Amino acid sequence: MVTSRDIARAAGVSQTTVSRVLHDNPKVRDETRERVWRVLREMNYSPDGLARAMVTRRTGTIGVVVEDIANPFYPEIVEALCAGLAAADRRVMLWNSREAGEYGAIEAIRQRLVDGVVFTTATPKSAVLYEAVHQGSPVVLVNRYVEGIECDRVTTDNYRGGRLIADYFADWDHTRVGFIAGLQQASTAVEREAGFREGLEARGVELEDGLRQPGDYSYGRSYEAMRRLLMLPDPPTAVFCANDLMAFAALNASRAVGARVPDDVWIVGFDDIGMASWEAFDLTTVRQPIPEMAQGAVDLLMRRIDDPERPPEHRRLGGSEVVVRGSTGCRKS
Repeated sequence: MVTSRDIARAAGVSQTTVSRVLHDNPKVRDETRERVWRVLREMNYSPDGLARAMVTRRTGTIGVVVEDIANPFYPEIVEALCAGLAAADRRVMLWNSREAGEYGAIEAIRQRLVDGVVFTTATPKSAVLYEAVHQGSPVVLVNRYVEGIECDRVTTDNYRGGRLIADYFADWDHTRVGFIAGLQQASTAVEREAGFREGLEARGVELEDGLRQPGDYSYGRSYEAMRRLLMLPDPPTAVFCANDLMAFAALNASRAVGARVPDDVWIVGFDDIGMASWEAFDLTTVRQPIPEMAQGAVDLLMRRIDDPERPPEHRRLGGSEVVVRGSTGCRKS
């Protein structure tokens, strides 16, 4: 079996230098790094992961927490995270934080089976998040954040996205508008609603109490919420849904009751997941920069692992825009 000592002897360097090359230490000169990697390839060297973990106290594995894997937004962001982590030479341990998955995640964190954790879903009730913070595990929140939790996070400007939709509706003279709200424990839901409400108010449009319906980021509850809106004596002419999954439910509910989209009612979502552009949905929505969010989370986590004492960093990405499709059919003037 080829050992790191054999590699060091063949490359004319120390074992410490071989270790630094394997861990991508920037202190190694480029010419030395290339020579070591050439010998590694020639001798078909594969480091023992368990032994390396015992020495470095790192596993090379990152935990990724998802709650609602049925929502197409999360497979998209998980795919982007996995690509970024693979490029950083890290493996992924994926957890569904619901029910048994939450227990497995907590146990893995307690046993130090991962070097850090990326949370794609987080609320103040997240037991996994609090356990990770309590154990001192490097943590990054992506998409959402939790007030009072001091850790790195990457989000988009959800408030601005809500305001963009308010302006879009007002620009096209929609004064009776509806809103299907997300999960009220989620920062994304709070910010999107705040931006939408304040944007409408600035344009002199009121969001009446009866025209705000809870959808809780659930397809089923959003479907029923849209039916209730359309069954009102004076239904809204435009409805903003707090994410794309809820907007898909609103589209299907409209078809079920015979309401024509966009002739009778406009429907707008938030996220711009891949399915939003499918002909069956053709959904107008607010685009989030999902690949940039994921890469930002990977960058912050790698920095946190290397420097645990650095102050927490919050990256709020811009670039939100309204992507107009057939569920509204009119571009912003």
